[in-house]
Amino acid sequence: MVVFDGELWIWDARRADTWTFVSLPTEASEEIRDLAGGARRGFGSLRVRVTVGVSTWKTSIFPDSSRGSYVLPIKRAVRTAEALDAGDIATVTVELIDF
Repeated sequence: MVVFDGELWIWDARRADTWTFVSLPTEASEEIRDLAGGARRGFGSLRVRVTVGVSTWKTSIFPDSSRGSYVLPIKRAVRTAEALDAGDIATVTVELIDF
């Protein structure tokens, strides 16, 4: 399990879509890579259980070679429930599952 504070940022995938992410710290990403031991899903993703505030959900983290870490999508329902927007800092708990 990894707990960290991270800033939410927006990645514009396509003109019609915007995705909000938080980047895991590089050190935590290396630790997760070691724990996963090569187990990966599509796009190199890993299944995780995430907690932000009182919201807990299952999702995937994805490797981001430009940042050298994993990135975690923060879905709109969570951002709304936790009153978070791009640029805000959130305390995030990430736990690997199904690996």
